[in-house]
Amino acid sequence: MVSREDEIIDLAEAALLIAAEEYAGLDVGLYLEKLDRLGDLARERAEGARNASDMIAALNATLFDELGFCGNRENYYDPRNSFLNEVLDHRTGIPITLTVVYMETARRIGFSVQGVGMPGHFIAKHASDEGDIFIDPFNDGRLLGEAGCAELLAEMSGGRLGLQPSHLLAVTNKQILTRMLSNLLGIYANSTDHARSLAAIERILLINPDSPPHVRDRGLLLAALGKTAAALAELKRYLTLAPEARDAAVIKEQIKSIQQTLARLN
Repeated sequence: MVSREDEIIDLAEAALLIAAEEYAGLDVGLYLEKLDRLGDLARERAEGARNASDMIAALNATLFDELGFCGNRENYYDPRNSFLNEVLDHRTGIPITLTVVYMETARRIGFSVQGVGMPGHFIAKHASDEGDIFIDPFNDGRLLGEAGCAELLAEMSGGRLGLQPSHLLAVTNKQILTRMLSNLLGIYANSTDHARSLAAIERILLINPDSPPHVRDRGLLLAALGKTAAALAELKRYLTLAPEARDAAVIKEQIKSIQQTLARLN
């Protein structure tokens, strides 16, 4: 899926394929049909819509008022919030997965909505000649101007970050999928789940095969899982990709340690 050109990637299907790594036998087609039904409901509400505001009102009424999709504040770091099947089943999630539901529902009714990867909070936007409209699916589809986006960023960063024009640019499908996987990686790393962390990194590397920090972390995880030969190859590749990295000396010591372990085994 991610080997395709970005504009022809089916974002919903790709997100469900991420979930299929956790849920063996996941019926991807079933969940795509669920999204189709969301589109059918939104299309009915959008009949007679005259402008972008009417279309957004129809989407918000469908997803948040009628169906009750909402942000999961109580269990924000539950990994299920990052799996699109769970979000569709339980109608709760985190900003990025709720935005994917919003984008995919909008696409099904012919309304253009893009993802915006602000630091710490993912939102949606509709771009038009009259100006961009920013939508926050985590907060019931509330509308945000640039000032509202700046306030949200200040709140999420504890006042450390100011809004930059780059924060409001639309992101690609591959960037969305990478961020979804990165969220899962953060959760798994915090719980020292090496196997799931490795799986998440390997899928990020399918999208960004020469990302130095992910190459490095894959090597370190392989070492932690006892796969020393593969770990050694990946850590050497990291130093080739980023020879001037700040942690180059540390990684060289790690390589030396792994080589000593392999020598003992031989």
